[in-house]
Formats: sequence, C-alpha cells, structure tokens
Amino acid sequence: MLGVADQWVLLTYRLPREPSTPRIALWRKLRRLGALQLIDGLVALPLDARNREQLEWLADDVLEADGEATVWIAQPGSAAERSSLQRRMSAAAAAEYSELIALAKAAGALESQARRRELVKLRRELHRVRRRDYFPPPEREHAEQALAALAVTLDEEAVAR
Repeated sequence: MLGVADQWVLLTYRLPREPSTPRIALWRKLRRLGALQLIDGLVALPLDARNREQLEWLADDVLEADGEATVWIAQPGSAAERSSLQRRMSAAAAAEYSELIALAKAAGALESQARRRELVKLRRELHRVRRRDYFPPPEREHAEQALAALAVTLDEEAVAR
C-alpha cells in the first residue's frame, strides 16, 4: 500500500516568453500551492485529489495561454529520492514559518492597535502556509507558539485597561 508522498502529481509546462503575464500568474499560483520546482517547467506536489485538480486547472490555464502542459502521476524511484523531495518541501515551509516567527516578534514592539492588525494578518498567513505544508517542520509549532504569545500579550493588555 502506498503512503503519503509515495505518489506525486507533476505538471510539465512550457509557456511563450511574451506576454509575460501568464508566466507570472502561473508562478504565483504554483507558489500559493507550495509546488516544488524540480526543474524549469516541471513542478511536483504530493498526490491527493485537491492537488491533482489544482494542477489540472493550471494545465488548462497554460493551454489557454498558447503553452503546452501535461499532468502526470508518478512515484520517486527510491526511498532516498522520496526523502529528498520531502526535505525540500519541508525546508521551504520552514523558511516561511521562520519569517512568520520574526514578524510576530517584531509586532511585539508595535502600538496595541497596530499589533492587533498584525496578528490578524499573521494568522491569515499562517493558515496559508499550513495549507501548503505537507511535511511539517519543527518551525510550524514555533510559529504557532509565537502567534499565540502575541495574542496573549494583547489579551493581557485588554484586561489591564
């Protein structure tokens, strides 16, 4: 029986250089999904129904922009390759969580209202990162704790007033 990340959904694509708008839009959508860029024009995500559907939609977008696209289902050739893919995805998520941690710490120095607005924004971003975090690194828990600590500070200020 195949486990998580034993199978991957791949999108191969090629878009014309001009106009650049479809290329930029595709890049942004792939980033939002957390797709792993294997090589130029080839991205991968762990196989699940949502990821497959998302990449199929993106393939349609590429075709509509006069490009070429194909969606594939594949599995790594070895356990080492599977681990490498998982590590790369985990490292990308870890970097995003580290940025959230730094922003949460910086928000602690803001005025109360600005801190509250920043907390709302950071919670939204944490949710976005978690949606594309298929192999959670330790930084995930640290980011959640940093945001929780920021919320506690705001609650304590509200009680003190």
